[in-house]
Amino acid sequence: MRVDGECHCGFVTYEAEIDPEDVTICHCTDCQRLTGAAYRVSASTPNASFRLTGGEPKLYVKTAENGRKRLQFFCPQCGSPIYTTGTDADAEEIGIRVGTINQRRELKPRSQIWCSSALPWVGNISELPERGRE
Repeated sequence: MRVDGECHCGFVTYEAEIDPEDVTICHCTDCQRLTGAAYRVSASTPNASFRLTGGEPKLYVKTAENGRKRLQFFCPQCGSPIYTTGTDADAEEIGIRVGTINQRRELKPRSQIWCSSALPWVGNISELPERGRE
C-alpha cells in the first residue's frame, strides 16, 4: 500500500510502500515515554521503500541497556515523532509512526508487543464516555 505522511507542522514529509498487515502496537516503557502516550503504533516498511520528500528530521539515538541502538527521527520544528530504525541489520527496516500517515484510518494494528508493560486501563477505553463525534 502506498502511503504518504507528515509531521504536525508539515516540515517533514515522506512517502512509503507498506504492508497494511504489518501494523503493530508496542507497550514498552520506552515507547510510552518516546510518544508521550500509553503505547506506540507503527507500520513497518523496508528502508528501500521509504523516502523523505520534505525537510530533514532530527535524530535522537536511544541506547538500550543491552547496548542496542534505536534511531528515533522527529520533526525539528514541532517535535512530532516520525519514524524509527536501527543500526546494522536493524537498519533495513523502518517503523513509521502511524499517526503521521495520511492514510492512517485505513490501518489497523494486527499485533501487540511488550504487553507486560501495558498500562492496566488500555483494554477498557471503549467503556469511557465519548465526546467530540461529529
